Amino acid sequence: MELDDTRLLLEQLHMLAAEPTDVTYEEVDADGVPAIIAKPLDAAADRLIVYAHGGGMALNSASSHRKLAAHLAKAAGMHAAVVDYRLAPENPFPAQIDDLVTVHRWLRRQGIAPEHTATAGDSAGGNLAITSVLKLRDLGEPLPAAIVAFSPWIDMQSLGDTFVSNADSDALMSREVSERMAGLYLGEVPRTEPLANPLYADLSGLPPVFVTAGEAEVLLDGAVRFVERARAAGVDTTFECAPGQEHAHELMAGKSKEADASLANAGRWMRSLFVLHGNAGKTAREVGQ
Repeated sequence: MELDDTRLLLEQLHMLAAEPTDVTYEEVDADGVPAIIAKPLDAAADRLIVYAHGGGMALNSASSHRKLAAHLAKAAGMHAAVVDYRLAPENPFPAQIDDLVTVHRWLRRQGIAPEHTATAGDSAGGNLAITSVLKLRDLGEPLPAAIVAFSPWIDMQSLGDTFVSNADSDALMSREVSERMAGLYLGEVPRTEPLANPLYADLSGLPPVFVTAGEAEVLLDGAVRFVERARAAGVDTTFECAPGQEHAHELMAGKSKEADASLANAGRWMRSLFVLHGNAGKTAREVGQ
């Protein structure tokens, strides 16, 4: 399919998820980067997830993933800003990372402390949830307190064994799709560029990381290799492999018990990292917002 047709088709991914209850949304301009903030009722108003949507860096939007992000926000008891980052190939690497860095800087100016934020994302967004923090670290800027990556698309070389062994069990991803998306995203940039392919990055100094992957998905091997490298670098890393699940099964939030289990586990994990005290962590209604 032509890219424009693929974009129109995959924008319907939001239909896989149920609309979460007790959530409002606000469209914001974060210093030129559009975002949708999901605000679950009674969630902590001063804790926020910077969420990067999937789509191979070239597809989808904040709108296609706002429901998934809102389900995660409810599970974590936080707000979530779903970033409408620029898409490739019109805006190739590293435009997407730069947009997420801009959002983190904007949040700091809004009074949201870096240690009260997390990054999260699915597929390509899982890559950005990691690489945007690597960029912040390299710039010497404050880091978020946690990273959540659902079925992260990390292996830009498409070398993982599960590209072959799970080729017949993953309906959404394949080696051919991965190679095409990598070309749109990176162009002539080497597929081993550390800020695009975290398998080649120095991962030391990252905050705790929570990674999921489906047992039946082609990106499983890349996720496992990343977890192994993160742990070897001393990063506190939690990994969950969902039995029988395909790529980014969390997209079925609210309609699939397996998706809901992954989101619930990620939410509990994040809650354990954000100890609420004093005014920090109070709900919007409690602080008069």
